[in-house]
Amino acid sequence: MSDIIVLGAGLGGTIMAYEMKQRLSREDRLTVVNLGTSYSFVPSNPWVAVGWRKREDITVDLSAVLEKRGIALRPEGARRVLPKENRIELNDGSFLNYDYLIIATGPDLAFDEVPGLGPEGFTQSICHIDHALLAQTNFDALLKKPGPIVVGAVQGASCYGPAYEFAFILDTALRRARKRDQVPITFVTPEPYIGHLGLDGVGDTKGLLESAMRDRHIKWITNARVTKVEQGIMFAEEVAEDGSLKTEHELPFAYSMMLPAFRGVPSVAGIEGLTNPRGFVVIDKHQRNPVFPNVFAIGVCVAIPPVGKTPLPVGVPKTGFMIESMVTATANNIASLLKGEKPQAVASWNAVCLADFGDEGIAFVAQPQIPPRNVNWSSQGKWVHAAKVGFEKYFLHKVRQGKAETFYESLALDVLGIKKLKDIHIEPVE
Repeated sequence: MSDIIVLGAGLGGTIMAYEMKQRLSREDRLTVVNLGTSYSFVPSNPWVAVGWRKREDITVDLSAVLEKRGIALRPEGARRVLPKENRIELNDGSFLNYDYLIIATGPDLAFDEVPGLGPEGFTQSICHIDHALLAQTNFDALLKKPGPIVVGAVQGASCYGPAYEFAFILDTALRRARKRDQVPITFVTPEPYIGHLGLDGVGDTKGLLESAMRDRHIKWITNARVTKVEQGIMFAEEVAEDGSLKTEHELPFAYSMMLPAFRGVPSVAGIEGLTNPRGFVVIDKHQRNPVFPNVFAIGVCVAIPPVGKTPLPVGVPKTGFMIESMVTATANNIASLLKGEKPQAVASWNAVCLADFGDEGIAFVAQPQIPPRNVNWSSQGKWVHAAKVGFEKYFLHKVRQGKAETFYESLALDVLGIKKLKDIHIEPVE
C-alpha cells in the first residue's frame, strides 16, 4: 500500500487526482491537499470581471466529487513541504506522510514586487475568482464614470494570454455599453513585441494581435517596466534593446488590470534541492525532482527557463494543454514506480490556446511549446469565442463528474480541426 498526495486542486491538481486514481490499486491511498474545497475555472475570470459570469457559474465544490471517487480531501492547506521527512505540515499543525508527492500548487502572485500593484493596491487582478469579482465591482463603477484604462502585465510575468484577452474583452464590454468612445485603452507589457507571449511568438501572433489592437484602437507600450502604481497613475519605464532607459511614462487611469510576476508558493519556496531561487519546483524530463525522486511537479509551479534573452524578464507560460501533458506523464511514471519499474513517460509540452476577445478571438498551436517547432500555427475568427464558451462548459462538466479525460486535447484540438497531437511519448528503459 502506498500513500500519494496531490498538493493543490486547481486546473492541474484536480485532473491530476482523477488521472492518478485510475492508475492506483485499491490498497493505495490518494489524498488531495488544498486550501478550501472549491475548484474555480480560472480561464473564465476575465468574463467574471465584466459581469458575464457569476461565481457559481464557474466553481465546483470538490468534497462530494472526490469522496465519490475514493479520494480524500484535506482542505486545511499546506504550511510546509518537508521532503527530507516525506511528509507535509498542514496549516492546522497536523502532518501527512507520503510515499509520492505531486506538487500542483500553481503560483504565488508577486504583487508586492511592484509598489501599489494588485487588489490591495490600485490595480485589479483576474488571477483568482475573488480578484475577478472585485474587478467587476470596479468595472461597474467605470461604466458610471468612464476614464482611461491601463491593462497588461508587469516585468517577470509568465502568463500573457489573459492580459490580451482582458484588454479585448474590456473593449467588447465597453462597446456593448456604448461607453467605448469615452475610454482610451493602453496595453502595457514587458514583452519585446506584441504577441511574443513568452514564447517568441506562435505563428503570426505578432501580426494578428497588432492588427486586432489597431482595429480596436488599443495603444500599446512594449519593453515596459512598471516601477510603481499610485492612485489613478502608473509609472513605467520603456527600455531599449540593450535594457537601457528609453522613455519614462506616467499613465493616468480610471481602471487598471495588470498581471503580476509569479513565484513559488511559501510551502515549497526556499527548500534546497527542491526549488530554484524563484521558488519554482525543479524537475527532470519525467516531471521528477532530481534530489527528491519521490516528488513530482506539474503546472505553473514547475521551473522552465525563458525561451530566449529579452531586455526585461519575460517568463514562459504553462498552458492548459501543456499541463495536461505533464499530468498524463506523471500519472504513468508513478504507476510505473509502484510496479517496480523505471519512469518512462515524457510530457510533450505542446501548447494549445484559445484567446477570447468577447466576440471573436485568436487560437494558436505550438508543437512543442518551446521553439524550434514542428507545428507553429495561429488563426483568428468568431469561432474562437464559440469554442472557448463550449470548452468552459465541457471542462466544468467533466470536473463535476470526476472524469479523468484530457480535456484540452479532446475538445480544443477537435474544435481546431487539426491533426491530433500526441500527448506523451514513451522512451526505452535505460
